[in-house]
Amino acid sequence: MSKITIVGAGRVGEAAAQFIAKEELCREVVLVDVRDGAAEGTALDIQESAPLMHFDTKLRGYTDPRAMEASELVVITAGLPRKPGMSRSDVLDANVSILDGILDEVMRHAPETTLMIVSNPVDVLTFRAWRRTGWDRRRVFGQAGVLDSARMASFVALETGFSVEDIHAMVLGGHGDSMVPMPRFTTINGISVDQFLDAPTIERIIERTRQGGAEILALKKNSSAYGAPAAAIAAMVSSIRMNRKRVLPTVSILQGEYGERDIAMGVPAVLGMGGMERVLELPLTETEQAMFSRSSAAVRADIARLPA
Repeated sequence: MSKITIVGAGRVGEAAAQFIAKEELCREVVLVDVRDGAAEGTALDIQESAPLMHFDTKLRGYTDPRAMEASELVVITAGLPRKPGMSRSDVLDANVSILDGILDEVMRHAPETTLMIVSNPVDVLTFRAWRRTGWDRRRVFGQAGVLDSARMASFVALETGFSVEDIHAMVLGGHGDSMVPMPRFTTINGISVDQFLDAPTIERIIERTRQGGAEILALKKNSSAYGAPAAAIAAMVSSIRMNRKRVLPTVSILQGEYGERDIAMGVPAVLGMGGMERVLELPLTETEQAMFSRSSAAVRADIARLPA
């Protein structure tokens, strides 16, 4: 991959650029931000770490959206951040307007690119991006499930004391209070988590996972999470860039999977050079399907608020 553009040079965009550059996942990272000097300063700051972090990735910052020309991947992190007490849905009205403007520039200057949506509410904005561009669903997807699953795995590691490298978690559904953590598909070196933790502890982990972003926001007060979201972005970029075909929970447009259609939801998907190459449909129990359906109803309620 030659060029990746990150739209939004805030904390998530900056951290993502740092991870992508450090791992040399492309030759050039372009940061675009409407704030004068923000993207330029961020790019220069990261570039000056190259001799110490040992990477040859080139970083540049611009206010002009024409800078995204020839990008193979555009990552959209721009938007109004949440404040303490706000839900992700609370920023929908402001962020859909911001997203629409960005999408118009992407279609104008990088019509062949692939889109990764990160801005909140990510499920609704991913759906909006797919509808507005009219692109194949493989080219438009969102980041949320990788982050939520990483949070769940971290909490399992904290409870058990086991290495997080052996822990694999799975979170489906919308990226919000109705997300669906899946203990049945959460393992420690292939062994089901319920062999190590009792039901009340697992339920506590599930609830903490749902409130993972809000917990950090309440503690920091003046900033949402950005380190873990950026690492999640980099993990998805790596799978695409290296054509690893990793199975990662991805906000994907559903076309009949899990009984849903014309909606963006977090589901296991194969990520490779073709983007979101395939949705994997897990066999859900009746209870799990009901939880997934409740989550989809919450996402559809926000989709219904979208302007024409």
